[in-house]
Amino acid sequence: MSSISYKDAGVDIDAGDALVERIKPLARRTLRPEVLAGIGGFGALIEISKKYKEPVLVSGTDGVGTKLKLAFELNRHDTVGIDLVAMSVNDILVQGAEPLFFLDYFACGKLSLDTAEAVIAGIATGCEQAGCALIGGETAEMPGMYPDGEYDLAGFAVGVVEKSRVIGGQNIVPGDVVLGLASSGAHSNGYSLIRKLIDVSGIGLKSDFHGRPFADAVMAPTRIYVKPLLALMQKLAVKGMAHITGGGITGNLPRCLPEAVAAKVDPASWMRPPLFDWLQQAGNVEPAEMLRTFNCGIGMCVVVSAADAAAAKAQLEAAGETVWQIGEIVARPEGAEQVIYS
Repeated sequence: MSSISYKDAGVDIDAGDALVERIKPLARRTLRPEVLAGIGGFGALIEISKKYKEPVLVSGTDGVGTKLKLAFELNRHDTVGIDLVAMSVNDILVQGAEPLFFLDYFACGKLSLDTAEAVIAGIATGCEQAGCALIGGETAEMPGMYPDGEYDLAGFAVGVVEKSRVIGGQNIVPGDVVLGLASSGAHSNGYSLIRKLIDVSGIGLKSDFHGRPFADAVMAPTRIYVKPLLALMQKLAVKGMAHITGGGITGNLPRCLPEAVAAKVDPASWMRPPLFDWLQQAGNVEPAEMLRTFNCGIGMCVVVSAADAAAAKAQLEAAGETVWQIGEIVARPEGAEQVIYS
């Protein structure tokens, strides 16, 4: 028998090494002063800034979900990395944390250097948008585990917040205001239903959709809210925040509310992107199902006092966000849900 190598079994060590070299300049763009050692070692080293007196670390992890199936079909891999970063950094942001660093896990059956580089370039772009460092990750080539041309992504972020400034929602009271920040689209949630509706409707991914290809609307990367909201937290008291992911406003806004209150939300108070109208019509989806499946145009909710609402809205808009006052906090009626749609 002739000698059999690891490459013969489907794992190309040289390709993996080449990918690391391609990644290094991408990661270098994201470095923060706290990073002591990044890509290439067994572990990445980062110190906590001395500006924190009682630093609390906040962590979050997530993937991109079945949105990846559309990326494979379209051979479009340059933005799913932004989605990956967004899902974790937006999550830790809502507790007041400044994202420090991000690690990714890229798994495939056979490593394509160009595809992997495109994905990780997107991750680096997401890290730049969030102001966090891409300090490491893992590329796993596993023959037989994934179909040709497919891969999976996971990642996690770690941030830091001063203990006295952790946002937990405990100070939210009736009379406070709920602001909604516009999403860029469906973000990374509800794609199992989206893909089903695409199949049922027969719409072509390249067909015109309000002046752009439908693929652009459905693949728009998740908006990263970190920098505008960190700046807002420096200016006024943010009482609570909710990242609107799987479960929509219905499932996520209650996560920042005390038990004694509810949020009265008016779905007519914001402009819903055409994609959500199309999804609802394509599947005859009930309005309540839309609101508990998709973000429906609101990617982040921010709760502030009524006195601070105008200033918060103005500052966020000056930072490039589209903001609506979508509701108010009320005393929770006995037996009522914590989101009451008006």
